[in-house]
Amino acid sequence: MLRNKSGSVEWLEFEIFQEFPQIAHAIFLRQLSVGNVGGGSEDDRQSSRTSRARIQEIMQCTSLASSYQVHGADVREVPMAGEDERCDGLYTAKEDIGLLIKHADCQAAIIYDPMENVIANVHCGWRGNVKNIYSEVVAQLKSRFGSKPENLIVGISPSLGPCCGEFINYESELPRKFWEYQVKPLYFDLWEIARKQWTDAGVLPHHIQIACICTRCNGTDFFSYRREKAKCGNHATVILKKQAD
Repeated sequence: MLRNKSGSVEWLEFEIFQEFPQIAHAIFLRQLSVGNVGGGSEDDRQSSRTSRARIQEIMQCTSLASSYQVHGADVREVPMAGEDERCDGLYTAKEDIGLLIKHADCQAAIIYDPMENVIANVHCGWRGNVKNIYSEVVAQLKSRFGSKPENLIVGISPSLGPCCGEFINYESELPRKFWEYQVKPLYFDLWEIARKQWTDAGVLPHHIQIACICTRCNGTDFFSYRREKAKCGNHATVILKKQAD
């Protein structure tokens, strides 16, 4: 992953998207939080507003679209009603709108279709894997824009790794088909589960880049709900189509 900095704010970028200058993306590190996981106070909301303004400045976009994430499998097109929309995936063909996903241990997966020139951003924790939100976003891009899965480029953010993916109640929480991804007793590789779900949806293996950085292990750069509980912040992962010259 590539590391960038503007003032005190740092972010990561995927190598796999560097050949597409028509889009911009960033996975912002913990110097900038878009609210706390257990937030809701006025201070938390003000901090989030300040962070979003800084993101817009760095990304050079006029607006950011986000949603009220509920660990489901619903995906919505932007422009949309607003942040009260309950969904965990966003997509658009519009320029100059940043699609923002909040996460701490969960995966943020950004998607670009260079043939149809559409983008998407998806929040996926283990519940999203169980509901297979990744197959849903592929289906919607195909239905709405004619996207072919083999043309999609996918990047999966730093997230909970197999080293820390403990599921004490996995027999009731995870479907049996996930059990083969148990790397040691009670620990599961969510990265490989995600890779399998993308390839099952038709995405080519060499079009997928997984950061393979565990958020729980790397407290210097990343928030982690499993490490910090409800007091931890939320990362912002953003993708946008730039305005044509």
